[in-house]
Amino acid sequence: PNPRHMEIRSLRAFVTVAEELHFGRAARRLAISQPTLTQQIQHLEKSVEKPLFLRSNRMVLLSEHGRRLLDHARALVTKADSFLQ
Repeated sequence: PNPRHMEIRSLRAFVTVAEELHFGRAARRLAISQPTLTQQIQHLEKSVEKPLFLRSNRMVLLSEHGRRLLDHARALVTKADSFLQ
């Protein structure tokens, strides 16, 4: 995986999970299944070669790398959305 080939959909998934800090709510918000969302996040983490979230059975938190990526990912998603309108 090459981080230069990140998909906007994966970045959108990342931003949504980061905002919700819950995979189920994020999946509902994106209107996709939770397994699909999990796969998108795992693909993105593989691309950047770092965990973006710290997960347990009870909580989801942004990792340090996830916190650093969040503002950049939001900006890219916003730019993509405005371009596609």
